Amino acid sequence: MTSRTERSPRRETLNIRIPAAVRALIDRAAEVGGKTRTDFILEASKRAAEETLIDQTLLLADPKAYAAFVALLEAPPAPNERLRRTMRNRAPWDLG
Repeated sequence: MTSRTERSPRRETLNIRIPAAVRALIDRAAEVGGKTRTDFILEASKRAAEETLIDQTLLLADPKAYAAFVALLEAPPAPNERLRRTMRNRAPWDLG
């Protein structure tokens, strides 16, 4: 007999109503990704929730640290061979 702690975590039910076209789109995407509809929706929803919360995160920095950060962002990258090689290559989506 297994105890409650040995079982998988309890899962809650979430019922949503969606248009048939959206459900079909989700089903196609889940199939292409090799996932169940539930797993696909859970992963996509979790990712969207995390991104939304991260976007609302407030980062505080003292004025000196902020000025140094902005200076780094605004400074152009120093030319080097790797950057030159990258700029010469065509983007993968432009091939063909």
